Amino acid sequence: MSVEVGSPVEGLATTLTEVPDPVFSQAMVGPGVAVKPRAGRVDAVAPVAGTVATLHPHAFVVATGGGVAILVHLGIDTVKLKGEGFTLHVEKGDVVAAGQKIVSWDPAEVESHGYSSVCPVVALDVAPEALADVREDGQVVAGETLFTVGS
Repeated sequence: MSVEVGSPVEGLATTLTEVPDPVFSQAMVGPGVAVKPRAGRVDAVAPVAGTVATLHPHAFVVATGGGVAILVHLGIDTVKLKGEGFTLHVEKGDVVAAGQKIVSWDPAEVESHGYSSVCPVVALDVAPEALADVREDGQVVAGETLFTVGS
């Protein structure tokens, strides 16, 4: 069974190696793709259908029924903002549809505090070879497939 993972935001898809944080750029938490979001207030949406397993203003994990967990991190070091500028639309444990609004935020506001707004989208606890059809360049819209996990 394979799971298509959609972009949580509209923007420019790029490799994880472009992320200014070694935890992501060296794929320590798992393989994936990063998206540099467009400017202006945006809604980050669920990359897959599933259950919200982890929820913070700056990051969330959605776990599918098949056991695939996808981490979306809204910017780098944004935990230091302590939730400022982020609006949550779901709660931990909620069942969500792919494309459902999870968090609203403003990438330009994040950058005004000196942080990168790039969004790593990572498949947790899977080997890099488990990813297929990886999109690492070009414009993407929210919900457009970034990669597929599984066979």
